[in-house]
Amino acid sequence: MAGIVVGSVAGAGLTLLIQRLSKLRKSGGKGDDIQERSTTSSAGGGAAAYETKKAVDEYLQFHFAAPADLLPYANGPKEALNFTARLAQLCELHCEALRDFTGERGDAVALDLGCAVGGAAFELARAFPHVLGIDYSHHFVDAANYMKEKGFSEYEAVVEGDIKATHMAAVPADIDRNRVRFMQGDACALPADLSRLDCVLAANLLCRLPEPMAFLNRCRSLIKPGGVLVLVSPYSWLKGWTDKTKWLGGYYEDGKPVRTYDTICAVLSPDFELVASSDVPFLIREHARKFQWGCSNALVWKRKGRTA
Repeated sequence: MAGIVVGSVAGAGLTLLIQRLSKLRKSGGKGDDIQERSTTSSAGGGAAAYETKKAVDEYLQFHFAAPADLLPYANGPKEALNFTARLAQLCELHCEALRDFTGERGDAVALDLGCAVGGAAFELARAFPHVLGIDYSHHFVDAANYMKEKGFSEYEAVVEGDIKATHMAAVPADIDRNRVRFMQGDACALPADLSRLDCVLAANLLCRLPEPMAFLNRCRSLIKPGGVLVLVSPYSWLKGWTDKTKWLGGYYEDGKPVRTYDTICAVLSPDFELVASSDVPFLIREHARKFQWGCSNALVWKRKGRTA
């Protein structure tokens, strides 16, 4: 897998995952306020916001809930459902390695960076023989590995106040979970031997990084010539996640607005060609009658250079 060495989780490892997830569900963890704060909050919180039971539950629901469970109303933004499946379809549409029927390039390898609990990584496995999911959150990676091993997991959804309902998250039965591996890692400091990938998906990640420019610069060596970077972001810059001096846009300089899109183009254009741009809506449920609707900008960049 293009220099990737990732161990699988089995036996005692699965037991450890179950124990860690159980402990997460029973303990208060780091501060009552952040434990009860939705991931949709604009209060920031940094990486610790994703190391909570509430975050794991919200993202299991976000990635795996049946549309009727996520949005149980006749009216509503139904085009924002099935976010992870739509991301994977975008990658499949633009990755040329998947259309190499000669076998000369070898099996296509995809990276889901900022994979959370693994929904998009599993969807990528429909087309890609090898998928690696990386997330900074230990609890998200634990949950993703549990989904890989078991194929399902219970989660709690807030109905109203302290009232919660238990639902089941499940990986679709027609997906080969053995195609997917998960590991904890830092998108701003990826392993040096992680390189020459056919596709990198970075969804709703960029504006949650402490060093977003470091990630963009790393993409040059991360993706092989002809490979694609699918960069999806709502450009929701917050000082609680990224020091304002590191923002790629969303501020004024010499009286003129600096836009994230323009910064991305300036950084990537020397090594990548922009081949597609679209708006990708998403929906995260906070409780039964409150949601976060967002619309990310999806940019598909093809790595320049001669393909092998």
